[in-house]
Amino acid sequence: MKKTIVMAVLSVMVILSSLQVSFAAGTNYDIRVDGLACPFCAYGIEKKFKKMEGISNIKIDLDKGLVSVDAKEGVELKEDKMKTLFNDSGFTYRSMKTTPIK
Repeated sequence: MKKTIVMAVLSVMVILSSLQVSFAAGTNYDIRVDGLACPFCAYGIEKKFKKMEGISNIKIDLDKGLVSVDAKEGVELKEDKMKTLFNDSGFTYRSMKTTPIK
């Protein structure tokens, strides 16, 4: 009887721990930027984000002036850091919107 209860508890713990991993999704950042005019501009920004730990799914829409990136859980993009990153690259940072990834 004890063995059955222990096995059931262990099974439930394994299932719950796997569910926690699926909930640990992170955050999507949509960053508005002025001055993105060509694919070379987009490539330069993409390279900067690829160097950052925990950043993935980098998308750049030149027409809308929008840079969209995903950050894994525990990684946060600070507004002042983004202003510096874009301004030092020759672009004008406008705003940033965050959305939890489900």
